[in-house]
Amino acid sequence: MRHPSRAVKALLAAAALPLALAACSSGTAGHSASPAKTKAAKDPNAGLMTGTQLKKALAPTSFFASGFAVDPSGARDSGATYSAPSSSPAPKPDCSLLGGTSWIAITGDSGVSFAQNDYVSKATSEDIAQEVDTYRGTTSATVLKDLEKNATACATFTDSQTHTKVKATGATTPGLGDAAYTITLTDSAWQNGTTLIAVRTGTDVVSVMSTDGHDNGAATAKKLAAQIVTSLKGEHQRA
Repeated sequence: MRHPSRAVKALLAAAALPLALAACSSGTAGHSASPAKTKAAKDPNAGLMTGTQLKKALAPTSFFASGFAVDPSGARDSGATYSAPSSSPAPKPDCSLLGGTSWIAITGDSGVSFAQNDYVSKATSEDIAQEVDTYRGTTSATVLKDLEKNATACATFTDSQTHTKVKATGATTPGLGDAAYTITLTDSAWQNGTTLIAVRTGTDVVSVMSTDGHDNGAATAKKLAAQIVTSLKGEHQRA
């Protein structure tokens, strides 16, 4: 076999050097261009209840006294999907919202899911409403704080139906959930006052309204709030 001369070997080595450098450069460039592995973004709604689940936590018809029936027009929920949350507390709250079944909207904070309904007595026109809203992060705690501020700002306001003055008194309420706040509405033109209770339990806020009874609806409202809080804990355990 014929071996190449020393001069030829030198030429071959010189020719191979650019190819080696090119290969090295190509390998380096290819490595830097490869996409970096990134962790999947965490679902902001992970672990939060849907409207379908919250609906199951609402008190059933059997909870309410004889004569009360659900108002179909007030039964709503957000279903199996989530909504984008928002926060738009007004500098001056719309105090008239305290007179409605979805009175928790006065805080200006909206959650990602909800469920609600309303029971009315045809004989007495007494009204009992229940709602649960679910929020991301620590927003549920903010809702309770905003509610307390608004209750203070709405110490008195005008009833849109009777055009008379309503007095609102609020107080923190121990023994319900992680935190609770109660607002009592009274008006000399009404036969009975109204009790509103908001309870925070984790990322959920239970809000109830009652005019049932001769105590401004207080006993029924507290009993209903406790019932929903217990049911919510059960739903979370099953989820």
